[in-house]
Amino acid sequence: MRARILTAGFARLDELEGRLCLPCNNVAQYPLVGGYFRVVSRLGDGVLWYTLLATLPIIFGQTALAPTAHMALTALTGVLVYKGIKSSMLRERPFASHATVHAITQPLDRYSFPSGHTLQATLFLVMLAHYYPDIALTLLPFVVSVAASRVILGLHYPSDVLVGALLGWALAFTSLAWL
Repeated sequence: MRARILTAGFARLDELEGRLCLPCNNVAQYPLVGGYFRVVSRLGDGVLWYTLLATLPIIFGQTALAPTAHMALTALTGVLVYKGIKSSMLRERPFASHATVHAITQPLDRYSFPSGHTLQATLFLVMLAHYYPDIALTLLPFVVSVAASRVILGLHYPSDVLVGALLGWALAFTSLAWL
C-alpha cells in the first residue's frame, strides 16, 4: 500500500518536474557545458571530499584532526541516510522516466531521491563554513555546480536536489550543534 502511494505521488511529481528537466538536460549537448558538469559530477562522487579530508591535516597540522574526523563521521552518516531513503522511496531517475531526458553520465545507483551528491556537497560546505570559512567560500561555486549537475546530466529531478541540500544542511547543523 505504502509503495503504491509513493509510486503514484512520484509519478505526478515526475510529470511536473520532467518539464523542468528537459531544458536543463538540453544544455549538456554543448561540449563545454556537458564536459564541465561531467567533471564536476565525478569530483562530487567523493573524490574532492576525500582529497579535502586528507589534505586538511597536512595544511593545518594536528589542529585539523578533530574537524576532519567530525566531517568524515558526519559524511558517513549522510551516506547512510540517503541510501536508506533511496532504498525506501524507489523514485526512478528522470532519464528512466522520460524518453527525452538523457543520462549524460552513468549514475552510481538506480534511484534518484534524494540526491546524495547534493547532500554531501551541502554537508561539507556547512561544516567547512564552521571550521574553515575561507575554504567554504572558495568551494561555494563548486557546490552550486554539483547541485546543478544532477539535473543537467539527467540524473535527478529538481526536488531530489532540493531535498538532498536540505538533508545535508540539517545533518551538518545537527552534527555541529553537538559540539
